[in-house]
Amino acid sequence: MNKPVQTGNAGARFVATHSVLTLDARHPYVAKSLIDAQDMHRTVMSGFKGWAEDGSPDARAQMGVLSTWTVDLKEAALVLVVQSRVAADWGHVPKAALRDAPHLITVDRTFRTGDTVGFRSVVNPTYSRPRTGPDGQRLRGQRVSHSKPDGVRKWCTHHFGNAETPGRVGATADPETISVRMLPAVSSPTTRKGLKVARAELRGALTITDPATFVTALSDGIGHARAYSCGLILTR
Repeated sequence: MNKPVQTGNAGARFVATHSVLTLDARHPYVAKSLIDAQDMHRTVMSGFKGWAEDGSPDARAQMGVLSTWTVDLKEAALVLVVQSRVAADWGHVPKAALRDAPHLITVDRTFRTGDTVGFRSVVNPTYSRPRTGPDGQRLRGQRVSHSKPDGVRKWCTHHFGNAETPGRVGATADPETISVRMLPAVSSPTTRKGLKVARAELRGALTITDPATFVTALSDGIGHARAYSCGLILTR
């Protein structure tokens, strides 16, 4: 994990690369990723060959790779956004699968206490359900996904806090003002049978309370399933 660079006036600097790929959802290279979450993960990671040792279990985290995607079924277009700490190379993507050439953007922004930023994020909203054994002893909780917007807003309170309670990500938001859209879960019917990732799209505004912690959240993502296109916070 990169330590955020502190700047003057209680600020922290965020630097990363964003790759924006607009793909033809009907092309087999893309269509496979839409029906198999593990294949989408491979598609994202294919842009970073050689940066980490082959087989490294934490290669994604080392390179700071996070992603998010949206699909327009009517236009048969998949827009994939990939964030990373290192430069991506998308030259291997079949030209027929691309609607446009990949667009690479260098993000260099300083956040300060009190700044308000608009944000969008697709998250895996989960909570720990308490469990007890036959003898009444408390067991490790079972991770369960929220399935309704009210539950997702509880997840938001836990991570973003509110006016009275500080959030875990260095920024706060009123959960009631966050737009929540439940998205279809993604799964892997082939290589990782049993994998099922619940997803929700969040849109709203965050007020920065701790710039260094916020930059860490931007760099590392939030919540679970970050390898499966969850947890990336996009700001504007």
